[in-house]
Amino acid sequence: MNKHRWLGTMFVIAAVCASALAWAAAPKGKPAAAGGDKAAKVQRGEYLVHIMGCGDCHTPGTLYGAPDTDRKLSGSELGWKGPWGISFARNLTPDAETGIGYYSEDEIVQSFRTGMKPNGTPMLPPMPWPNLAAATDEDLHAIAAYLLSVKPVKHAVPENVPPGGSWAGPVIEIPAPPAWDAPRTPAADSH
Repeated sequence: MNKHRWLGTMFVIAAVCASALAWAAAPKGKPAAAGGDKAAKVQRGEYLVHIMGCGDCHTPGTLYGAPDTDRKLSGSELGWKGPWGISFARNLTPDAETGIGYYSEDEIVQSFRTGMKPNGTPMLPPMPWPNLAAATDEDLHAIAAYLLSVKPVKHAVPENVPPGGSWAGPVIEIPAPPAWDAPRTPAADSH
């Protein structure tokens, strides 16, 4: 079996396991009503983070079938390699030094809407920020409120590596796209 097929198979198996674990760990019953008091807002955010699979990448061990709930949402040192370089799932806990504790709820929501972090850098793949951008303001504020409410975990994830760079740790490599999937570029202006 070639390397890309093996990696792809392992990724699919890991994703299925992670989804099953996330489903099993998700709060059961009806989600909290949107809006209302702070507790209901945070509970709604927790529900959304669970069903959207945020922990799949951002909680250590989840892609290996053993999510570490003591370090929930504290980021990962598993790299995602593709045409963008190598990116890492960031620490989403409110640790002020290594997480998102220095962002306001509004700044987090703006990041979800635009795919740009408050410091002006883009959220890199595989972060599905376009999916988040389609959510309601109420849901995005609930997610942000929940993220700011979880236990802070001090964990500085590796810095992103630009295209052509290397990382000595483990990576999931996304191969170059086939012609059908390649991003299209606008035609050059003939004027």
